[in-house]
Amino acid sequence: MVQTIPAEKLTLYDLEKQFGLQPVDNSQWFLEWQTDLPKLTEREQEQLDRVKANYLHLSTRPMLEETVKMVVVAPLLDLAGFYQAPFFTVTEKSVKLSAKDEQITIRGKIDVLVVQEQFWILVIESKQSGLSLEPGIPQALAYMLANPQPVKPLYGMVSNGSNFIFLKLVHQNVPNYAISDEFTLRRGNDLCSVLQVLKHLAEVIAKQ
Repeated sequence: MVQTIPAEKLTLYDLEKQFGLQPVDNSQWFLEWQTDLPKLTEREQEQLDRVKANYLHLSTRPMLEETVKMVVVAPLLDLAGFYQAPFFTVTEKSVKLSAKDEQITIRGKIDVLVVQEQFWILVIESKQSGLSLEPGIPQALAYMLANPQPVKPLYGMVSNGSNFIFLKLVHQNVPNYAISDEFTLRRGNDLCSVLQVLKHLAEVIAKQ
């Protein structure tokens, strides 16, 4: 009998056991969030200041996932150029992922999916403000594993509005992944760093 598991209930252990997902213990494997980051313009920094101010104002009350996407994620994607050619953005993309023995099926919906032509390039999972990012990591990785054309590196971002983590997944003989350090909107220029990473990912992907 096939067991269906909602993606939000997954753990990293589930993905490693059922899908062979393996972490990469090599700091050089995922440099895209660390090196060659583009400089931001004064206007971009001003827009980020507005995003931060909007979030801090609204976060005094409970913020659901939809509000996080609208207030923080959407402006970041716009500033990073993901709403322009050669990219397209899709929301609430339904996905299904089956284990090799087909006894377990994962179902869920990607909050935001960025594609280039037919290739998935960026998966974004947003969480309610104040919640830990940890449950969102295996959820995002499960969606990344469901990529129908896993021929290129695929990137992900998990955010609850104030905190951000980036992911990288590469399908080889076994799927490998790595996770960035965590950024927080409440710390110095971290929001600028988040935009720099997104802009760099757009540049890297466009050249592939």
